[in-house]
Amino acid sequence: MMPKPGSLSAPKACLFDLDGLLLDTEPLQAEAWKAAAACFNGSLSRQQLQQLKGRRRDDNANLVCSWLPQSVSAEELLKAREPIARRLVAEAPAVPGAEQFIQFCSSKQLPMVLVTSSKEASLLYKISGHPWLDLIQSRVLGDDSELRAGKPAPDPYVLATQRLGLSPGECWVFEDSQAGCQSALEAGCWVWQLVDALSEIDANAMQHPRLTLITSLGEGEEQLRNSFSTND
Repeated sequence: MMPKPGSLSAPKACLFDLDGLLLDTEPLQAEAWKAAAACFNGSLSRQQLQQLKGRRRDDNANLVCSWLPQSVSAEELLKAREPIARRLVAEAPAVPGAEQFIQFCSSKQLPMVLVTSSKEASLLYKISGHPWLDLIQSRVLGDDSELRAGKPAPDPYVLATQRLGLSPGECWVFEDSQAGCQSALEAGCWVWQLVDALSEIDANAMQHPRLTLITSLGEGEEQLRNSFSTND
């Protein structure tokens, strides 16, 4: 599931997702969607919650509304969800190894971009307790004015690489969701997907020659260190 040490050249930039990859917000986001659906007599299955991972909030709202037993607008659903999500996500912890990984990239003066489906207002309260995320100075957000479509469309990662002036094949992407991986792969990037455990991967999970599965961010950092050793 992982390239051999030194088998890839060092990237010219690293692109990072946020929710579920750097900050452990995904379980909290799921709880917020479940609570919002319950306000309208809806119940979301584990499979449905998986479909929501990595996508933009407005896209998810439309999807959840289609699952509800009564007619509800996306605006009504989000009005119910937002205070719940804000309360839960504001105290989300960092994923183990995330801060160290970002600091390593910074020490190598490696350009970094945060590519997240979160809108700016949502991003600001998520990252307020994590000043190390300020080391990632470039961002492509879900409400970016230049973004035509969100994940799983390739647009977010295409836009990120264009702003860096790099080709997608020169960039490494770190993601956790299927939607995010699909977006990055279709853009042409090399992708590392953070998963809970390799033994738990579904037989139908995405497979691609530019996709590597890792069970910790430490594994991704090790691959990055190896790539720099190869270039030295």
